[in-house]
This record gives sequence, C-alpha cells and structure tokens, in this order.
Amino acid sequence: MNSVEPPVAVTCSNCQACCCRLEVMLITETGVPKVYIAKDNWGGEVMRRLDDGWCAALDRDTMMCSIYELRPLICREFEMAEYECVSEREAFGI
Repeated sequence: MNSVEPPVAVTCSNCQACCCRLEVMLITETGVPKVYIAKDNWGGEVMRRLDDGWCAALDRDTMMCSIYELRPLICREFEMAEYECVSEREAFGI
C-alpha cells in the first residue's frame, strides 16, 4: 500500500509568505510608499528587498504585508494556494 500525504491546505495562518521573497516589478501605480521601492539593474522599479531577500514591506512579526492596501498589482494577482504559491512553498521546503 502506497501512502501519499495530501498537500497541506494553504491558509493565512500557515502561509509563510514565500511569495515575499520573489522579485516584484512595479508595473502600475498603486501608491507603494517610496521607502519600499528600489531600482533594478535595468532601471525599472521593483519592491525593495532586505539583505536576507525578504520584501521590505513584510511585517516580520505577523508575516503579513504592512502595505496591503497599497500592494503592487503583481502581489494582488498572486493568489494564495494557487499553482505559483504552492510551487514557491515547495521550493522553500514548506
């Protein structure tokens, strides 16, 4: 008998914010505060990441976005528990 564990359902309580380690290009204006914006190697605007690779807007205590209402379009379109979310969690061993 082959025992395969079902995937863990991703919820706000177990999210781990893996997507907050991805590079996020700013392609529309959502009001992201300038303190969270950096320039990439080609001069485009991206979300600033800290030295450890995490998005600067991530609240480390709650693992939630500190600018949620102003988050970039890419973040708005990234859906929890969808394919990209699950593959990023797997890449981080979660």
